[in-house]
This record gives sequence, structure tokens and C-alpha cells, in this order.
Amino acid sequence: MEGRLSEKHGRALVKLARKTIEEGLGVAPKGSGPADALLEDPALAEKHGVFVTLTSRGNLRGCIGYLEGRESVRDAVGHNALNAAFNDPRFPPLRASEAREVAIEVSILTDPEPLEYSGAADLKAKLRPGVDGVIIRSGPHGATFLPQVWDQLPGTEDFLGHLCLKAGLRADAWKQGGLEVFVYQVQHFEEEP
Repeated sequence: MEGRLSEKHGRALVKLARKTIEEGLGVAPKGSGPADALLEDPALAEKHGVFVTLTSRGNLRGCIGYLEGRESVRDAVGHNALNAAFNDPRFPPLRASEAREVAIEVSILTDPEPLEYSGAADLKAKLRPGVDGVIIRSGPHGATFLPQVWDQLPGTEDFLGHLCLKAGLRADAWKQGGLEVFVYQVQHFEEEP
């Protein structure tokens, strides 16, 4: 990203995601404060990949996003908040009764870059746990993990194995070669407790 977003921008984006989800549920939004003016900042009109992640009691409840900039950050947060809440095929749609217990995180991505590697050991050596988000592709199969997933899967082999399974591949597909690998970084913002 050219310019990193401020914490104030991040808080405004998280509030936007919360308000969008609550409006989608038909429950009263928590209110819009002075942060709403920040949503008009030109920095939020830039196009970047954006993911919105929902968790409930520490467990994933929905995560949807774009890997590359399709629309402004502001618009992408709104669209992906709704998709994470209501259209993640791994979960039933969010219910109004769950709204208050769901925590929201917004991730703004850098553009993915191809990672050249010469084998399994080289791939492991080039990945930066906790820093790199990783995309893998093999034919029609593909998947990504945001850098935050390293917190749950800190071992590179486990991380890559689970990513391959998410893509519909064998867990050891990353060892066989032939995968396209891309990396990106994120700036992420969470709701304040």
C-alpha cells in the first residue's frame, strides 16, 4: 500500500462494517459518530484487496474478501462485511441474536506478488510467518490464508498443509512442486473491546 492507513481510518472502517452488518440484520446500528467523516478521506477511495473477518468467542464465524483491488476500500469493506455475515458458505447466515457477540476485523491487503521458489525447502525458507499472507493455486484449485492465520498455525508445514486442504488439494501438495505461490501483507484493524 502506498500510504498506510491511520488507526482512526481503521476504527472508521470497522464501525462501517459493524453498521453495515447490523443494518443487514435489521437491528439498530450502534450509532455513527465523528468517524463517519473519515470515510470520505481520499485514502479510503483507493482500490486494495480487503477482507472482513468475523469471530465469535474466538472461533471463525465468517471471512470473505477480495485479494486485489476491485473497488474502493470503503465500498469493499461494506460489501465484504455483508458477505462475511451472510454468504460465507462454511457457515449459516448470521442471526440478529449473534450480532453483539461477533467481533469484526478488517484487513487491507498489499498487491499479491509471485513468490519464486525451487522446492519445498526453499518455499519454507522464503515464507515469513506472521508477516506474509499466502495464496496458492494449482489448476482450478486455489486458496489463501491471511497473515493472521499464522497465529493458529505457526509451523510452516502445518500452515501450508492446511492451506492446501482449503484449496481442495492433498495436504502435502506443497511438497510436490508445481504450485503457484503469491504473498501479500496486510494492515488489519479490530474492534475495540
